[in-house]
Order: sequence, then structure tokens, then C-alpha cells
Amino acid sequence: MNCVERYLAKAAGVAETTAGQDLSCKVSYVAAHDVTAPIAIDMFRRIGVKKVFDPDRVALIVDHIYPANSEKARNNVWAMKDFADEFGVHLYHRGEGVIHQLMYEKHRAQPGELVVIADSHTGTCGGYGAVGVGVGSTELAAAMATGRLDLEVPQVIQIYLTGKRRSNVFGKDLILYLGSLFGTDYLVDRAMVFTGPGIEDLSVAERMTVCNMGIELGAMITLFGTVEKEPDTLEVKEIDLGSLEPQIARPFSPANVVPVREVAGTPVTQVVVGSCTNGRLNDMEQVAKAFEGKHVHPDVNTLVVPASKEILDEMERRGWCRIIRDAGATVLNPGCGSCFGAHEGLTSERDTVVSTTNRNFPGRMGSMKAKIYLASPATAAATALAGKITVPGEE
Repeated sequence: MNCVERYLAKAAGVAETTAGQDLSCKVSYVAAHDVTAPIAIDMFRRIGVKKVFDPDRVALIVDHIYPANSEKARNNVWAMKDFADEFGVHLYHRGEGVIHQLMYEKHRAQPGELVVIADSHTGTCGGYGAVGVGVGSTELAAAMATGRLDLEVPQVIQIYLTGKRRSNVFGKDLILYLGSLFGTDYLVDRAMVFTGPGIEDLSVAERMTVCNMGIELGAMITLFGTVEKEPDTLEVKEIDLGSLEPQIARPFSPANVVPVREVAGTPVTQVVVGSCTNGRLNDMEQVAKAFEGKHVHPDVNTLVVPASKEILDEMERRGWCRIIRDAGATVLNPGCGSCFGAHEGLTSERDTVVSTTNRNFPGRMGSMKAKIYLASPATAAATALAGKITVPGEE
């Protein structure tokens, strides 16, 4: 068995399993945010159960629309608070951070444990070895009640990494490159597992970025394993990290990817660094290093969104917020607003954006006609300074 099969077999309490088998698996953590939780709460109440499976392992997180941009959004927060008060689950609702980052900081699953979140980017936890499965609100309600999830064991595509990255290449560039190889359909209902000596060149934070965007390639599960090659996988794709260069996704798909140099010089009007994909401390460091003693281009609206209050506090302590503000950029509260397109940085038809977020579909950040490119924080920062898409320099 490969590692996905081993982990799911353990969660299901069976000796072994294989791709295609249906299992009922024990869940370690369950979570939802302010877009998905209210629906899950309503479904939970319809089920009629009197308690959640384990209050300490259920978390509700307000991150997509904070501060609330409408009466409906604020009422969704009240619904989550009422549920938390009634059932004793964890509630984070005052700008503490983005759901996937907070689950890492506050409720970190152990390698191999199963995490179920009503959000498509649940694979993020594969960066620290947990098996993350994104579900709909109805499935989440059942998981909150039972502590179990029914699923079909997926086939596994193995990405065997060797070599070391150039200094201007990051986890975001790796996952974008894989998008150019696989597109958005090949990995649907499959798992993607990273192995090989090259994984040691990627920090946990960089691995979380890679796993975050596995869903954009269709993957049901994205997971970092060990340096040892996994047996029993459908396919093995070997990649030398040293061969990669900075990548960028052009409008209007995360898989419409080319090297940054091919679109260098394209004028931009907005740059966004943050989200559950690239809002961690290492991402903020790339921005602060690039901006120190410099000023962003006057035609570029530059927004920096840390993924959690913990990260924001550390940015303040290190003086990075002052550097970013002095460079003419804006530091926003932790949240999903700019990525989700709910508020904070919405676009118009005149905008061309370079963002470190995970999706660039039409209308994702507001306007259906705005052009959104996806890239690493290093590429985004270099672009903000130049006013046009720019390849970040090697150190």
C-alpha cells in the first residue's frame, strides 16, 4: 500500500485497502468558515442530534467576510456564535485568521490523521503530513455529528522531487508548473503525493502552499510523504527542482501557466500578497525584503494580507509592517476578502492584477473582465515595484 492507502486504512480500522474501495474513516478534526458553516449548522440541526462528536475537535472560523460587509454576513457570524455557545465548539471570529492557517496554528493534526473542512483548499494540511479532504456543508454536518467520513480510496499520482530550488523559485512556482503539466482534469478524484530527496528543500510553509493548490489541479488529496519512493502508485513523475524557474498563471485558469519571463513587461494596476495560499511568515518576508528602502510603483494598488493574527503580530515585531507601509503598500487584517472577492480590493474591468492567491477565474476578485495573474510573493513584490510583471531576481 502507498501512504494514502495506509493512512485511510488506519482511519477506517482495517488492515489494508486499495484504490476504489469505499471506507468509513474516523476524522481527527472538523472545521468550517462563515460561508459554509451556516449551511452546515442548519443541516446539523435538521439531523436532530444533541451533540457534536467531540467539541474540542470542531472549529468554526470567520475569515471569508470579516469585517462583515452586509447584514447577512453579520447574521452568519451570529449563527456560528450561537452554535459554538450551545455545543461548546471552538469559534474564531475577530480577525484571528484564515481557516487553513488557524487549523495549523491552533488544531494541528498529526501526520496521517484525517482532517475534514467545508472548503475546497483543505488539502493545505498535507503540507504537514495530514490527510485533508474538502467537503460540502451537508457532509460536514454529518462529520460534526459522527466524527466519521465516507470516502472512496483514490488512485495516487506520485511526484518524486530531486535537486534544489534557485533562490527565486518557491513552492508556488512548483505547483503552478504542475498545473501546466497536468491541467485541471487529470487529477480529479485522485491523490497527489510528493516524495523524494527534493522535499527537504521545501519548508513546511512552502509545502502548505503546494498542497493548497492541489485542488486547482483536481486532486482530492494532496500530501507530502517522505524522501522514500512510495509503492503502488498509478504514476510517478520525477521533477528536478533545480530546473524550475519562476512561473505565472495567466487569466483565466490556475493551470494556464507559463514562465514569468514570457509575460514580463505586462503593466499591472494591483498586486495582492496573502490568502491561505501565500499569507504565511515566509511569504511576508519576501515582500519586506523586496520593499525595504523602496517604493511601489505609483500606478499599482498593493495589498498585503497576512494569514493570521499570529503572523501579523510577528510582522509588527520584526518591523515588516512599517517597511511595507513606508513602501506605499497597505497591510490589511487577516482574512480571505481580497481572494474570495467579498470585499477589500475588489477589481473593475480596467484592472490587471498579480495575486498570490489560488484562483483567477472571471469575477473571482470582483469584475468579470479584470485580468488576474497568479504568482509567488517574490514575483508579486517585484511586479509591485516595477509596475509591470517582473521576474524576481536571484540572490
